Amino acid sequence: MSHIRVEHHGAVGVLTIARRERFNSLDVETAQDLRKAGLQLARDREVRAVILRGDGGVFCSGADLKYIVKGGDEGVAYLSPGARPAPGGYGAVFKQILEYIHSTISEIRRAPKPWIACVDGAAAAGGLGIAMACDLVIASERATFEWAYFKTGLTGAESTTFLLPRLVGLRKAMELVLLGPRLDAHEARALGLINEVVPDADARALALAAQLAEAPTAAVGVAKSLLNRAAGMERLDTHLDAELAELARIANGPNFAEGIAAFFDKRSPRFGVE
Repeated sequence: MSHIRVEHHGAVGVLTIARRERFNSLDVETAQDLRKAGLQLARDREVRAVILRGDGGVFCSGADLKYIVKGGDEGVAYLSPGARPAPGGYGAVFKQILEYIHSTISEIRRAPKPWIACVDGAAAAGGLGIAMACDLVIASERATFEWAYFKTGLTGAESTTFLLPRLVGLRKAMELVLLGPRLDAHEARALGLINEVVPDADARALALAAQLAEAPTAAVGVAKSLLNRAAGMERLDTHLDAELAELARIANGPNFAEGIAAFFDKRSPRFGVE
């Protein structure tokens, strides 16, 4: 797991995305390793709280667009039987990555223990979704939060269209999606996207996780499950499937081709009607 690190501090597990040279974005290998580490920590009874963080002053920027443009990896096995899409578009490569990210998000929500996102720097697109999927979010003063999918003509995935209206309300979720502002940490906290803004997010997350690791784990797990049920989280997996299908479909169209070209050319995209 070259880009995923796992450490243990007593009963606290710390999962780090360590791919700073690519802004902690996820190619398929990193997404697979993230899922593997996430499942292990979620199901390890000796681990009573988990911190998810990014390395080097960035949380996560979602799927690796450079990897997408290069065409992915023909040898990758898909999670779902018969899920391999027809070749010929970017949607197939997105599917390689997002199946593993979505599986990780589902495991975080189901885990009978608290997960804390420790956000230092940017959480954008899929990185925003991964952070929101955690039970608590601690942010540094320099953290930023951005939906960002429209910048390359995409539709949203990684739980963002499911969790945003539940966290901030439908009207504000529409604003964050349609207008795409980049929120600083204090703006995100005011909206209810995150829990705390602190000078040292790593230290605060570790202290909070240690506190939670001393809590009655079985009761914590049941309470989390009941809150998930109240929030309609049993529909998350179905929604993730819909997000993946729609993003893969739109990624095969001309607007994403234009959006990704503009992204790497460092210019404004010229989107048309598909």
